[in-house]
Amino acid sequence: MTPFKRVLYAFIGVMFVAGVITAYTFYRKVFAPNVILKHRAVEFIYIPTGSTFVDVLRILQKENLLRNSESFTWVAEQMDYKDNVKPGKYQVKSRMNNKELISLLRSGKQTPVKVTFNSVRTVEQLAGSVSKKIEADSVSIVSFFRDEYIQKSYGFTPQNSMSVLIPNTYEMYWNTSAKEFFDRMAKEYKKFWTDARKQKANEINLSQTEVSTLASIVEQETRKNDEKNMVAGVYMNRYIKGWKLEADPTLVFALGDFTVRRVLSVYKEIDSPYNTYMYTGLPPGPICIPSISSIDAVLNYSKHNYMFFCAKADFSGYHSFAKTYNDHLVNARRFQKALNRRGILG
Repeated sequence: MTPFKRVLYAFIGVMFVAGVITAYTFYRKVFAPNVILKHRAVEFIYIPTGSTFVDVLRILQKENLLRNSESFTWVAEQMDYKDNVKPGKYQVKSRMNNKELISLLRSGKQTPVKVTFNSVRTVEQLAGSVSKKIEADSVSIVSFFRDEYIQKSYGFTPQNSMSVLIPNTYEMYWNTSAKEFFDRMAKEYKKFWTDARKQKANEINLSQTEVSTLASIVEQETRKNDEKNMVAGVYMNRYIKGWKLEADPTLVFALGDFTVRRVLSVYKEIDSPYNTYMYTGLPPGPICIPSISSIDAVLNYSKHNYMFFCAKADFSGYHSFAKTYNDHLVNARRFQKALNRRGILG
């Protein structure tokens, strides 16, 4: 073999080895597992709106998810991820390689979150609960519900804006803003208020928000679905006759102390538009988010002659109904004695 061939073969050998090493290095960077999850098979990462690639890398490093940050950065450059960062909640699996991880983050295929709200009394309570599930913070949610100009564009007021909320469990993306949250609720609100429900509201001469407001009072008066229609009937009788509604739950709302177990006469002196002992008609808006059963109870309220009701002394959660004030006083005194026996003073 001539010296030239020896050199040629040696060169080819070196190039082959170099090629193998380069190919192996490329393979390792792209396809070798690079996600480390120590305690579970999957993990969730949250990429805030407006994040850059540097922010994403910092999040992954902070959570100790990457075995090799340099290889992740290199593959991100090759896949043009640095200019395609998408916010959201992403499910990262153990032993994912860089290609799999970056493909997921670049695609924007988030894992949805489930948002549920029940027994919420105020916008602040709602915001505190919802902001734990989505990116929007509680301040931005409260501001959106309280903004008069914004609410007017949706057909609401800051006082009745919670009428838009129909209790349920909703799937949405984590990077949901306050506006996007409200838009979703407005969409669900329109779906809920079918032509049949609108027709019933018209028949009882209440707007949709007024139905929700009265339903919120019914919601706080009784948890028994089978008597909600009866309770709604009492309030509709008072409303139609032009009486003050005199609903104890509105006093609690005006007071702002939801731990109250016994409504005292002194609460009736609170000067608030929510005090239905002081002012005739419905309060400016809901005193809680009413359940669907309470809304439908108002729309289908029982037609009867009862004007009063009082909690039963057996603390069953049910109520005694009366047509006259004297009969009501008998029921009320019986319940007050039961409260005294149990030491419930306020």
